[in-house]
Amino acid sequence: MNNHKHNPTELTGYSPRSIILATVGAIVVATLVFVAAILPAEYGSDPLGTGALLGLNALANGENPLEEQIEGYRQDKVEFILEPFQSVEYKYHLDLDAPMVFDWQSTGVVYYDMHAEPAGLGEEGVQSFKQDNDVAQTGSFHAPFAGIHGWFWENRSGREVTVTLNAAGYFYASTVFRDGGDYERSIDAISAP
Repeated sequence: MNNHKHNPTELTGYSPRSIILATVGAIVVATLVFVAAILPAEYGSDPLGTGALLGLNALANGENPLEEQIEGYRQDKVEFILEPFQSVEYKYHLDLDAPMVFDWQSTGVVYYDMHAEPAGLGEEGVQSFKQDNDVAQTGSFHAPFAGIHGWFWENRSGREVTVTLNAAGYFYASTVFRDGGDYERSIDAISAP
């Protein structure tokens, strides 16, 4: 019979002091991860400011930064010549929450109204987002409802102006309202390479 007693340190190779230090270190790291990442992402609490820095606060609000779209991505460029006191309205067909980026410019000051009309409601549901007199506007837009969304431009000057619009997004067609009538323009989706 072997009466040789083994020291626990001899069996594991770790001293009780090193095990305690490793445990304390793991608790410190776990606490930092909890405060820096989990609190902002899961509970909306951001005591260190890391949630805002890393974009984790949006997760706590139930927001997902990924937005998949039903429609294909499209680009459009259109130009309108407006004689004195002429107007044109140009709107894109967008589904609910579909994004669009745009940039328009005019060779002279025009009155404009960026607005939208919900599908099926007609003019009763028109919602205006910005009205002003200017030579340009650039920005992005998320459709607050399915329908047609775009601009009314009017040349209130005594000389001819040209309005040029560049837009890209997840619209599937556009409609031009001009000279008492309207017509739809289809816009092909950009194919993936």
